Amino acid sequence: MNSFESWNCSLEDFHSSDPAMARCLELAGIAARTDLPILILGESGTGKTILARAIHNSSSRARKPFVSFNGAALSDTLVDSQLFGHEKGAFTGAQKTIKGKFELAHGGTLFIDEIADMSPLGQAKILRAVEYGEFERLGSEKLQVADVRLISATHFPLRKFLEADQFRKDLFYRINGLTLTIAPLRERPRDLRSLVAAKIGQAAGKQGKTITGLSAAAADLLFDYRWPGNLRELDRVVNAAVAMTPGSVIRVDAVILDASAFGTPIRETRDEKSGNGNANLKAMERRHVRHVLEGLGGNKARAAKALGISRSTLDRKLES
Repeated sequence: MNSFESWNCSLEDFHSSDPAMARCLELAGIAARTDLPILILGESGTGKTILARAIHNSSSRARKPFVSFNGAALSDTLVDSQLFGHEKGAFTGAQKTIKGKFELAHGGTLFIDEIADMSPLGQAKILRAVEYGEFERLGSEKLQVADVRLISATHFPLRKFLEADQFRKDLFYRINGLTLTIAPLRERPRDLRSLVAAKIGQAAGKQGKTITGLSAAAADLLFDYRWPGNLRELDRVVNAAVAMTPGSVIRVDAVILDASAFGTPIRETRDEKSGNGNANLKAMERRHVRHVLEGLGGNKARAAKALGISRSTLDRKLES
């Protein structure tokens, strides 16, 4: 899964050499062809929102709204107003009628992030709307109806919450038509090199710079790191490193990491370096392509499809 930049991305823009991540993307593709409610699990920063958006963009609802709502740390009154809207005069300061997230998402997708953070009352209100597709705006007794495909996400261990009665079982069964689990970055060593290369390319393009590689020390630092903040942290670290690089090669002093997050190295042995000891970005990309090809038994057609590139582009990357 190498693209976490564009809100217009579809599942065709995502790929992974990690078996668990590849399975997640396979299930996401199946989910996109249905209207099943989806539950996305994964640590903070793994890209749950972007995956939800990609599923929506790959579904029959793509031309309809994608509406996002974060359920964390909201009072029950705010949850009511945010999700279901309110009528003019419903409470102090309600100067006009406002549509809620369910109503705004009619015909499209409603993404509720951090659903496990919601209070029991908030969970009960969502359950009713999900079960019957009906709700009332705050301050109104008139039933509103919305056709919404629900995608939910949380970084919490939801099954443990169920066992501890911290999350409603009936709501869990309603939102869990299909569960997708995004692996943390530290468990995806096969993806790390291509992700670093892609992020450097994106950051350099935005900043108007030409970055051709990493110093050996900078590469070792990046590939030994555990990435507790996952893709969100990777994006921040790479953007900062590019900004702090005056030349074309990122040096170790430009890589600012959390020193407490180093552990068992997750990198594979680097045996492709340029003559001056730099890990060349093209070499990193070529290694990733070869990993995918080897994992598919040398089948170039399947490898090209998995990577989201043409057969001729695959050959060119292998020969470069």
